[in-house]
Amino acid sequence: MTDTTWDEKYTNDCNPEKEPSLFLTQQINRLSPGKALDLAMGAGRNSIFLAMNGYEVDAIDNSRVAVRKLQSFVKAQSLPVRVTQADLTAYRISESTYDLIINFNYLERTLIPHIKKGLKQGGMLLFETYTIEQPRYGRPHNPDYLLQPNELISRFSDLHIIFYHERIDHSTEQPQAIASLL
Repeated sequence: MTDTTWDEKYTNDCNPEKEPSLFLTQQINRLSPGKALDLAMGAGRNSIFLAMNGYEVDAIDNSRVAVRKLQSFVKAQSLPVRVTQADLTAYRISESTYDLIINFNYLERTLIPHIKKGLKQGGMLLFETYTIEQPRYGRPHNPDYLLQPNELISRFSDLHIIFYHERIDHSTEQPQAIASLL
């Protein structure tokens, strides 16, 4: 999708109070509060959940509309979320800064080395996005943004993997082909 289409999407569908990612809620008790980075935060549901669970959050997205809406929401709620508009294809994560980095429903392979460097010693990563099987169930369709089998675990094999799962997830309204890593 283009920047314009993302802005259009978030003009009509940008509710930061939606339920956070199921994977995030399932793993939250394994994580220690601290400083978190939410890459491609979209409406900001995961950023808000983290802030409400003791995290100071940096939330990044390319959509100006999503950024403005989340900024307004966190200001009104006095939540510790700093929202930034940035092109993630060129964004560089500050090294050794985050206790937690989350990346949901977004794949920019050039960010992976920067994600690793952005974690503090002992920091945690939650990464969940679509696999090459996803076009059978819906968007996205572009194979550039879909994981190959075992790609996610192999790209992070130099980290201590606590949990990994590739599957067709039927817990949502429409099935999704996803891979999840902690």
